[in-house]
Amino acid sequence: MNLAREPASVKRPAATARQAPPIRKQRSILFAKFPPGQVPEASRFLGTVHDLELERREQQRALGVAYDLHQHSLQELEGTLEDQGYHLDNTLMSKMMRALIYYVEETQLHNLDAPSRVLKRSQSEAYTHAWERHPHGDHDDTPPEWREYK
Repeated sequence: MNLAREPASVKRPAATARQAPPIRKQRSILFAKFPPGQVPEASRFLGTVHDLELERREQQRALGVAYDLHQHSLQELEGTLEDQGYHLDNTLMSKMMRALIYYVEETQLHNLDAPSRVLKRSQSEAYTHAWERHPHGDHDDTPPEWREYK
């Protein structure tokens, strides 16, 4: 097995001057029954990854991982394992949970990247803009020939 791997390309929010607080995630990576012995091998492989805490759960064929979402995502970690030839649990429940976690983490990363802004600066601002666009004063839509009709 080749342990040298380039990091997966996952969109990360741009670094800002203000350091964001860590977003800790604790997940379980479930492995298939065959081939046996994947948990210790995967643990050794992921042990080389920076900022990643691991916990072997060999009875459940699982590997507990804890990470900061700014550094890693479950999709990135599982994709790396699959690229290295490990077989993850493929049951319907595992697939659904995996898809939900991928979506939640992707949404959180997207929201970190989005600027926070107020919808309206003041309650009356919307009405002010509408009033500026509305013709006011002595404006009359009646044609001049009708106004002077006698």
